[in-house]
Amino acid sequence: MIIETTFIKDLLLLTPRVYKDERGYFMESYNQRKIGKMIKSDFVQDNESMSKKNVLRGLHLQLPPFAQAKLIRVIKGSILDVAVDLRKDSETYGNHFKHVLSGENKKQLYVPKGFAHGFLTLEDDTLINYKCSDYYHAESEVSILWNDKELNVDWGIKDPILAEKDRLAKNFTTFENPF
Repeated sequence: MIIETTFIKDLLLLTPRVYKDERGYFMESYNQRKIGKMIKSDFVQDNESMSKKNVLRGLHLQLPPFAQAKLIRVIKGSILDVAVDLRKDSETYGNHFKHVLSGENKKQLYVPKGFAHGFLTLEDDTLINYKCSDYYHAESEVSILWNDKELNVDWGIKDPILAEKDRLAKNFTTFENPF
């Protein structure tokens, strides 16, 4: 596994070693012993979502004490994956990192606690799997507006397909940030 740091501390891009032959391929998508020095999260829940092209999910997070670290990977299709640093004491507070994750490149994004996360699907029938360090807790879930002017994330789309909670999300400046 190749682990790359990003310009945002603790936000990591992982690329597994893929072994291909005439039968197909094999890879370890997760191995605690190999990445445990860099990723200190104990994952307790795996989630999977499938979306058609131009679905935007996010920017989501759970508030403490139910905050979640996530390890995101795409099994089929591709996404523009975005993480926003909400840690007030961070040098990159309010900054975002984005990267294309796909079934083809097999890259994964590790998003620690203290971040909002979202993604835009770039292909139909995109299948995403992600590990979470805490269980889903509906009462602590929060959404920050995907097109918040202060965050200035260039999603490359003006009218994505959104869930109601993402249309009604909070602005970055009015969100009561516990991080």
